[in-house]
Amino acid sequence: MRGKTLLLRGLCAGLAFVTLALLAYALDVPFLAGRVNDTAGMLSAKTVQQLERELAAFEKETSNQVAVLTIPSLEGEAIEEYAIKVVETWKLGRKDKDNGVLLLISRDDRKMRIEVGDGLEGDLTDALSSIIIRREITPRFRDGDFDGGVRAGVEAIMNVIRGSYTAAESDEGSGNELDDVPLMARLFMGLIFIVVVGMFTFMGVFSDGCVSWFLYLFLLIFWAAFPPVILGATLGFAATVLFIFGYPGFKFWLAKTEKGKALKKKLESKSTKGGGHRGGGMFFGGMGGFTSGGFSGGGFSGGGFSGGGGSFSGGGASGGW
Repeated sequence: MRGKTLLLRGLCAGLAFVTLALLAYALDVPFLAGRVNDTAGMLSAKTVQQLERELAAFEKETSNQVAVLTIPSLEGEAIEEYAIKVVETWKLGRKDKDNGVLLLISRDDRKMRIEVGDGLEGDLTDALSSIIIRREITPRFRDGDFDGGVRAGVEAIMNVIRGSYTAAESDEGSGNELDDVPLMARLFMGLIFIVVVGMFTFMGVFSDGCVSWFLYLFLLIFWAAFPPVILGATLGFAATVLFIFGYPGFKFWLAKTEKGKALKKKLESKSTKGGGHRGGGMFFGGMGGFTSGGFSGGGFSGGGFSGGGGSFSGGGASGGW
């Protein structure tokens, strides 16, 4: 019994350590100091002041909140995921209108994204967001004119919302987005996923009782989040679906078929010989609770400007220069 308890505590501590390590590695969201947050130092003071005035007047006129954020680097994160993290933290847009927009620029990665609140997706569509990036921002950035690119991008965003921005017909149908996750980042994330999530998936499948199903629900978060980034949307979705149905399906096979029972018995025997335990869950008997530091739901505020609780569902477009 003592050996079983020590094993369980060790496994729980290991899972907590890995989870907290991954959370600590994640890129933080800067403090919301105003409508223009130039943490990468890409813009002149004159441009920042001009945009602050224009965006404040635009919000007063329309109630829509548009914010700009420049960062030095994504540090390996996908720009789409980081943009969602920022808008969920800042809570841009009014809660009842979901009318926030974020223009995010990563200097060293040479990437940008326009993230659109749910209430503005009908006006500032994915296609129009892509057009603004390609036609208004990217050419100026390639010439080294960051001030001009951000000013043009912000002006185009406001004009689209006002209904006064016209896209050329040749641009309307070309809203395709290239995969923004570097190959090395994919390989690294894939390795971590296989080693960590794969190990706990294996343990959950061969465990018994409620612990097995607790792991199923817990691991579902990781299976839904990582495969689309590592494998792409289509293959990632397929991997998530495979986990959703494959996990309980394989457990059923282990419990109801002779081959499954023999396989489980063989693994339990090896576990027992190696100092493990049998019955009641081959690998887990429980898991201690732990909390992880995250982002507050109320958002950050500063400089007389704060988010109002708007919602985002991933609408917008990404690009590079």
